[in-house]
Amino acid sequence: MAAFVAAMVIEMGDRTPWLAAMLGDRFEKRGVVIVATLLALALGNGIAGVGGGIVAAHLTPNARALLLSLALLSAGLGAFGRLKAPERLAKWRIGAFATSFLGIAILAFGDRTQFATMAFAARSDAPVLAAIGATLGAGIVNAAGVLAGEQMRRQLPIRAIRIGTGVLLCAIGAISGLSALRLI
Repeated sequence: MAAFVAAMVIEMGDRTPWLAAMLGDRFEKRGVVIVATLLALALGNGIAGVGGGIVAAHLTPNARALLLSLALLSAGLGAFGRLKAPERLAKWRIGAFATSFLGIAILAFGDRTQFATMAFAARSDAPVLAAIGATLGAGIVNAAGVLAGEQMRRQLPIRAIRIGTGVLLCAIGAISGLSALRLI
């Protein structure tokens, strides 16, 4: 559940839902774009979950908590940066599914959500559940982007959303880090 909520919060002001909205507008088959997006997110979060499971075996419980703190702080601080528009993929002529799958997979590979997923998986007894939760959380936000389209996305107060999520993630990350270091 924590990975689900964190992925939703992190993705709200990220570039992947923006690209998903662009692709939803470009292709008439919004259902295909959503399925391809979910599969791309599942692949990335699955890799992050496996990585978290591998890393967990080498870390103490406090180190795992500190890793999660660093992931949340990283995601929070990243929200304060400038959001660069994703490539529109207009020259990609490989169809709705392949364009959506590859475009989202490439854009999301190694992003803030995957780092958080890896950290949640490292902290969990069931890393696969962290990966599933993160995929569902990110998937909801990206599917909403596909259905709403880019015009609707432009009407959202993205800067305010990013600042709010940044403050929230930094606060939770700081509290988690201080707890991991046994300072509170």
